[in-house]
Amino acid sequence: MTFVRLHEVGPRDGLQNEKRVIPVAEKVALIDLLGRSGLRDIEIGSFVSPKWVPQMADTPQVMAGIAPVAGVRYAVLVPNLRGWDGFVAARVPGVVYEVAVFVAASEGFSRSNLNCSVAESVERLVPVVAAAQAAGVGLRGYISCVTDCPFDGPVAPDAVAKVAAMVRALAPMPVSLGDTIGKATPATVAAMLDAVLEIAPADQLAGHFHDTGGQALANIETALGKGLRAFDSAVAGLGGCPYAPGAPGNVATEKVLALLHGAGFQTGIDTDVIAEAAALARRMR
Repeated sequence: MTFVRLHEVGPRDGLQNEKRVIPVAEKVALIDLLGRSGLRDIEIGSFVSPKWVPQMADTPQVMAGIAPVAGVRYAVLVPNLRGWDGFVAARVPGVVYEVAVFVAASEGFSRSNLNCSVAESVERLVPVVAAAQAAGVGLRGYISCVTDCPFDGPVAPDAVAKVAAMVRALAPMPVSLGDTIGKATPATVAAMLDAVLEIAPADQLAGHFHDTGGQALANIETALGKGLRAFDSAVAGLGGCPYAPGAPGNVATEKVLALLHGAGFQTGIDTDVIAEAAALARRMR
């Protein structure tokens, strides 16, 4: 059977939008439960400004509190050198981490979210990428608004491919392609992937779909047909992007597993444990 890798983003991309201040102990409990499910990648926090994303201000405490599982990579979002320094100070010896860096495919979203142009946002990543490479820490790129932007409207596939090429020129990192506001359709996803696959192989790409428009699973099926074998998801469909109006939630991990297992793909993930984690996540809202 063909293996598909899921990147669980609930503890970061999911919880960052919750208005209630979620205690560290609850976040740690969720991450530890997810770690026992067979997931190989769990996004646990970010080192962004607490002014903009206060829910993630306790990421160092979360990192210190989790019980790391062998074979699991724990990912954190790092936007700049200040964030890198925060990560270095918080990292726990022996734990396998991955640093995620992010840009947008649209100028409007980049200006709103990062207060700079797309080209400038990529340039800002240079020192972070260099620091991670020097420290032997894995890298993963995120590209937002790969089909539609809340400010600019439809995003041209060639624009996404151009940004993906710019990110991978920094380092040969895998790239997650984000349908940030959930407006993607199988047709727009197919067109976007056709363009991006010209500059990056399918095994270096992941799909990150929001289910705002109810198209996430259909979009995953389209991406599977294009050869992608990695997808981001969040237990219980937690969260989304606080800077994208109308984007309430990521596609639920449990729904993605049902789709994949029903289609004969292997994930190595225990659906019973994920169901337990989803129930815990719903109680955290």
